[in-house]
Amino acid sequence: MKKLLLASVLFFALSGAAHAETIKATVNGMVCAFCATGIEKSFTALPEVDHVKVDLEEKLVTINMKQGQTLDDDHVEKVITDAGYSTNGIVREKNDEPTK
Repeated sequence: MKKLLLASVLFFALSGAAHAETIKATVNGMVCAFCATGIEKSFTALPEVDHVKVDLEEKLVTINMKQGQTLDDDHVEKVITDAGYSTNGIVREKNDEPTK
């Protein structure tokens, strides 16, 4: 009984410990819906990416990563550069929602 209880506690503790990451990048030169769609498609094509939101007015790309996945800053910059733009800042956030 103690082993079952310990296993249950460990399972729930570990499942809540993993958090998805959100990456926000400010993009220079993104001025129209066509620009935003191109960048969105470039990130959505990556297997690590769960969801992408582009805020054209703020010139901000928000990349929600799949659980346990990430992209390093160089990769984020390369995707943006390959799409024809540049970035002047990348910020990372951990989502506080536990996994299910």
